[in-house]
Order: sequence, then C-alpha cells, then structure tokens
Amino acid sequence: MEANTLESAVALTKKFTSKPSNEELLKLYSLYKQATEGDNNEERPGGFDFVAAAKYNSWLAMKGKSKEDASSEYVNLVNNLATKYM
Repeated sequence: MEANTLESAVALTKKFTSKPSNEELLKLYSLYKQATEGDNNEERPGGFDFVAAAKYNSWLAMKGKSKEDASSEYVNLVNNLATKYM
C-alpha cells in the first residue's frame, strides 16, 4: 500500500504495526504542520516541557518550505516508513 496524498499518508501512518523512532516522529510532525499550517508562528513553549520544545524546534526548522513541498516530503517519508513499520 502506498500513499499519494497527504490524507492517504496520514491514514497509512495509523496502520503502522510498530512505533517509529522519536526522530522519525518529529520529522513526520514538522512536515505535517508545515504542510497544513505553513511557517511556525506560535510562541516557544516555556519551562521544562521538552517534548513541546522539540516539536516546536522541529517545525521551526521547516520555515520557508512551501506547503506543497512539505506535503510531498511527508508522503514520501510515510511511504518509506511504511516499508519499515508495516
């Protein structure tokens, strides 16, 4: 099974039989956020919320990437991960 659109890629991730690594999850998160919302304009999380900070920084690293490019990269990443986690 291979995804061709952002929506089908999201659906495919729900069929993974094991969890991707934290690094892979951050990449999926940041590409998805960039594809759906564009550049990160949210406030940086404070305190000791390390997960939120990692997500924020990962998405911030996508700044300037078009929604179309991010969507395409997300689909490609999901298709690659599917061979590993399904």
